[in-house]
Amino acid sequence: MADVNHVILIGRLTRDAELKYTSGGMAVCKFAIAVNKRRKNGDQWVDEANFFDIVLWGRAGESINQYLVKGKQVAVEGELHQNRWEQDGQSRSKVEINANNVQLLGGTGGSGGSFGASGQSQPEQSQQPYQRRPDVPSAPRQERDEPPADFPDDIPF
Repeated sequence: MADVNHVILIGRLTRDAELKYTSGGMAVCKFAIAVNKRRKNGDQWVDEANFFDIVLWGRAGESINQYLVKGKQVAVEGELHQNRWEQDGQSRSKVEINANNVQLLGGTGGSGGSFGASGQSQPEQSQQPYQRRPDVPSAPRQERDEPPADFPDDIPF
């Protein structure tokens, strides 16, 4: 059986995202989210927050960075990545989530959008209002209180 490393989280940003570039010119967008869990402690409900560091690479990070502000709710899909280094003679490590897809949720009047590893924005739905095609005839309009002319008086149920 193959190993699986797949994470999906929904949470709120704990701070504004930071956009930096590597020495090779690759964009790196870093942010953190808090994911709340509600559990019962005795007869009271207690909120417990878990904090996760997220990294989004490339054009996707450049595109979404401006929308990732403190308090914004997002869905993140990605994989766990453990960074290891040595500091002052001691081994250190940190687990981050390398995001493949970040979805903006909730919001302040704007529509949500998805930003994947390709760096292309994928809006949820078109914002165009529905318009009837002109070549399709519409049914004749009836008065609200008047049944259609071909409505049978005898209903079989």
